[in-house]
Amino acid sequence: MAERGWQLSALPPTGPRDGGLAPYALQAHQTRGRRHPEPGAPTRDAFQRDRDRIVHSTAFRRLVYKTQVFLNHEGDLFRTRLTHSLEVAQLARSLARGLRLNEDLVETVALAHDLGHTPFGHAGQDALNHCMREHGGFEHNLQSLRVVDLLEHRYPDFDGLNLSFETREGILKHCSQANALALEAAEPGGVASRFLDGREASLEAQLCNLADSIAYNAHDIDDGVRSGLLALEAVREVPLFRIHCDAALADHPQLQGRRLLYEAIRRMLSTQVYDVLSSSWQAISSQAPQSPEAARRTRHLVRFSEAMQADSTELKRFLFRHLYRHPQVTEMTDKAKRIVADLFALYLARPAEMRPSFAERPDRARAVADYIAGMTDRFACAEHERLTGQRLLAQRV
Repeated sequence: MAERGWQLSALPPTGPRDGGLAPYALQAHQTRGRRHPEPGAPTRDAFQRDRDRIVHSTAFRRLVYKTQVFLNHEGDLFRTRLTHSLEVAQLARSLARGLRLNEDLVETVALAHDLGHTPFGHAGQDALNHCMREHGGFEHNLQSLRVVDLLEHRYPDFDGLNLSFETREGILKHCSQANALALEAAEPGGVASRFLDGREASLEAQLCNLADSIAYNAHDIDDGVRSGLLALEAVREVPLFRIHCDAALADHPQLQGRRLLYEAIRRMLSTQVYDVLSSSWQAISSQAPQSPEAARRTRHLVRFSEAMQADSTELKRFLFRHLYRHPQVTEMTDKAKRIVADLFALYLARPAEMRPSFAERPDRARAVADYIAGMTDRFACAEHERLTGQRLLAQRV
């Protein structure tokens, strides 16, 4: 069981009041630049400018109607990819401040990390990857990079958002060997090179990955209980949750229902944040990297303690067994997979059913995958009904 508290001396010292960064943090003025050179902005640095471009993008707006766990039609109060991305950004900024990393870059990567997700969450991704098995497959992290590099059409001189190298590298969280080789051939020494030479991502990117996991676990508990698929008492089987639920009741014996759930989750989140700060600071202090590149050559500097990692893994397993594989969830996701598979086959055979910018592309299968990946849940359902006459997922009211 992970420790519940820390001495202040175990946490990293706060940065100076002017917000000075540690030597291992990425600095905006040292960016490797953009694929298409642009003059700098007078009031924003490179990473702040990246963040603003992401927030104003079409792909970011679509996240409000893309599934997190529960399909969008199942209720208005469940988390979506947009609310999840905002929650990850909040956690990541808090962690970055504590470790004196670049908060703007961390926020930017967090807001962009799910831009390539399909409709219907992981079910849609799995279905589209199966459809694309003979055409290079489908990876949502690679798709997020495609969105910011190619698929957004907002500027007169280039495709994509023309983001800085550091943001693009942070977005590419995972990458298969085959895709890394293809990216490296197109962009030697670029964002995929670390997958080939064994270097780590920047500490800012590592931090976003961990914040993503923390947010996912905590808020899937909330949505699971709200949905009625998880009982609060069942979640208390998980030690990481139970210890904070019991502590909340010890301090507030009258707590029950949603207030108890919220307080237990709040305490669990805080404990995980402090654990990351403490464990990461110890690792960083031990290795003492004096530059971002030196930090990349050392593995796992941003991390949980071993005890918290074990507790987090146990929580993930619980959610996988009791929520993600719940019969009601799998019933919906099976229908979602059918929608994606049907749409892929239909568009492949009848490309004129897509928007012209996709229908006219020569790379037919990839164009179909790009088109479907960009859909919201509700648009995918509407298109499927238009093309097949079937309503597989009726909107609940």
